[in-house]
Amino acid sequence: MAVLRNRPPDDTFSLKERLGSRKVGGVLLLLAALLAFIFANSPLEPSYTAVKNFNLPIPFLGIDDMPIARWASDGILAIFFFVVGLELKREFVTGQLRDPRKAALPIAAAVGGMAAPAAVYAIVVATSGVDAMQGWAVPVATDIAFALSVLAVFGKGLPSPFRVFLLTLAVMDDLLGILVIAIFFTQHLNFWWLLAAIAAIMVYALVVNSGINLAVVLIPLGVLAWYFMLCSGVHATIAGVLLGLVVPALPKRGQEISFAEDMEHDWNALSQGFALPVFAFFAAGVPVAVGSGTMLDALQHPVFLGTFLGLLIGKPIGIFFTVLLLHRLPMFKLDNNMHLADVAALGGLAGIGFTVSLLIGELAFRSQEQFTDYAHLGVLFGSIAAAAIAAVTLRLRAKAAVNEQLDEDEAFLP
Repeated sequence: MAVLRNRPPDDTFSLKERLGSRKVGGVLLLLAALLAFIFANSPLEPSYTAVKNFNLPIPFLGIDDMPIARWASDGILAIFFFVVGLELKREFVTGQLRDPRKAALPIAAAVGGMAAPAAVYAIVVATSGVDAMQGWAVPVATDIAFALSVLAVFGKGLPSPFRVFLLTLAVMDDLLGILVIAIFFTQHLNFWWLLAAIAAIMVYALVVNSGINLAVVLIPLGVLAWYFMLCSGVHATIAGVLLGLVVPALPKRGQEISFAEDMEHDWNALSQGFALPVFAFFAAGVPVAVGSGTMLDALQHPVFLGTFLGLLIGKPIGIFFTVLLLHRLPMFKLDNNMHLADVAALGGLAGIGFTVSLLIGELAFRSQEQFTDYAHLGVLFGSIAAAAIAAVTLRLRAKAAVNEQLDEDEAFLP
């Protein structure tokens, strides 16, 4: 994956433009999910389902059973994961994850924010007697695009360390989510295909680190790595992450920005404007009355409840209590401009799961598809509820932060 011209990185784009694309991406993602939900619960449902299940095989490559919905999650979503890989690389090399002292507490909070919702899900399902424990990872993810969109609208006035903490936590959350997908949802591993995928990624790394920025070279290598990873049994989107991680994140001599930052700018529009909305359109089309039951039956199902409560309650509790227990230790010090109340408000944002949670739900229940809709319904309702609560808590904390600043300013007046 690369830009479509052989040139040095372009540093003419603005930070405002990049942040704006995230907001637009969040809106497009929400609209695609809403449209899918309407289609799945209207007379158009048969047509919507027919499109989702329409098979697009590539027989000469050995891809015989690949419905459009599967192409969206296993193929198109690789673009999003490539951008995630680029973001991770830049955070490790030049961002917050470069400094262990600043990153330690958000990283620990990310771990706590994944363990608690998994535990909530496990408790709900275990006490129900339903055999659906393989969905434990569905509520562990945070959707950074949605979270930043909510923060941008309702969090004006919050201290800048709040956003830094959220971004660091979300980036680590992405990394841990990727590891969960790679480790726990790999089926029938083919070692030779995996070696071929790694070889393709190594060649890609060699090419891009030598300064070659040609699409005709990099895109075919990226597609080969994706195909080999698909054949290996590891989820194919992992190839996108690994490709992003090998792109150089430091500017070369005479360059203003790195290839990683340049590629992130170029590919982020495709990720936010196409890959994520397409995936959401095919993943979020869930009937409120799943199977032959009623909506009330669906809302009482253990998979729905475990996912819903994991996101809405498990995420904020895991993050808050991790910070509460660790923030007084020297290596886990909380920024002086942040309070525990800010962390509580931030936990609500982290409960917006969506993209990666929908993907994990699909992977977890591929052998038990009757549970997939319950998991996806839990993700949708849990994320919406978390966003609504976060909107209220963010406004309260933003007002408190403004009042605190006014009090400090008055204290300095003669």
